[in-house]
Amino acid sequence: MHIKPEIRILAIDDGPLVSDKIMLVGAIFRGADWLECVLRTEITRDGSDATERMVELTKKTKHYDQIRVIMLDGITYAGFNVVDIHALHEQTDLPVIVVMRSLPDFEQIKRALQNLEHPEERWNVIERAGEVFEVAGKDSIYIQLCGIDLPSARDLLHLTSIHSRIPEPLRVAHLIATGVVEHGP
Repeated sequence: MHIKPEIRILAIDDGPLVSDKIMLVGAIFRGADWLECVLRTEITRDGSDATERMVELTKKTKHYDQIRVIMLDGITYAGFNVVDIHALHEQTDLPVIVVMRSLPDFEQIKRALQNLEHPEERWNVIERAGEVFEVAGKDSIYIQLCGIDLPSARDLLHLTSIHSRIPEPLRVAHLIATGVVEHGP
């Protein structure tokens, strides 16, 4: 994949766990430093609607035809509402990069899922997300990929990680989701 400096990226993060419905925020960036649009929807805490809501969020924006990649802050949102990155990729026809600050403790996750409905289904979605890759830098981050090769993903991460090890689109989506919920509209 050729990474242009002004590639359009949709980064998605969730707000704090303050109720049964959790805000999901999408930030569309052009390159690393141009916020073009903010999107919003809700998902169910510990539910199973994250993938569906992300597909809707992506496809309903007027910027859909310009988006070239989706970045996620992990694959669990609103507690353990697990995103099926393969379904997200297939239904949006966009590559998906999952960014994680630290290597997941999969055994701990598997144990925690036992407290929820359909633990096996959730675990299968997590396993299908595939291999976790370390991306070295000042501080390493970890990624999972669907629909994009590792060198292209690394190039995109290096392009967009300008203020911290977290790509700017994800950092801003997180700030918006947290700020709106904690401080009101």
